[in-house]
Amino acid sequence: MRFVPVLAVLLVAGCGALPAGEGVQCTAIGAPAGVNVDVAPGLAADAAELELCWGGSCRSHDVTLRPATTAVPEECPTGAPDQVCSAQVRPTGGAYGFAQVADLPERNLSATLTVTGPDGARLAQDTVEATPHPVFPNGPECDAAGPQLKLHVAVDGSVTVPR
Repeated sequence: MRFVPVLAVLLVAGCGALPAGEGVQCTAIGAPAGVNVDVAPGLAADAAELELCWGGSCRSHDVTLRPATTAVPEECPTGAPDQVCSAQVRPTGGAYGFAQVADLPERNLSATLTVTGPDGARLAQDTVEATPHPVFPNGPECDAAGPQLKLHVAVDGSVTVPR
């Protein structure tokens, strides 16, 4: 008879992951509010500083840049459908980073991004006007997280907000 209480607990626990009245499963995964920085291959970026201005005040944020990578598929064996394929991660030559900004608003703001190389030389500096938007890490049927903004730095040093 011990299995009946255990079964009841499992059923109740499993139901907590679904929104009321819907068949979509939403997990507790979140996404921090902040700004993504994506630097194109060919620009030897080492560090970045981001200044965000809204509501009459400005704040600076350091952005730690890391080497960007991409997955490159390996040759797949032919034959049975249960054969395992693989991929290798290779550097792209670009860089990426994220500045967490807990109180980032969902309203228009000014973002000035300065990117420097290993020798401290300025490689890019540009200001854009943009509006951060919430992200949906579990899909659009689940609650929003964020908001986030993405900035792209081209090899010529220009900064844009990708669509």
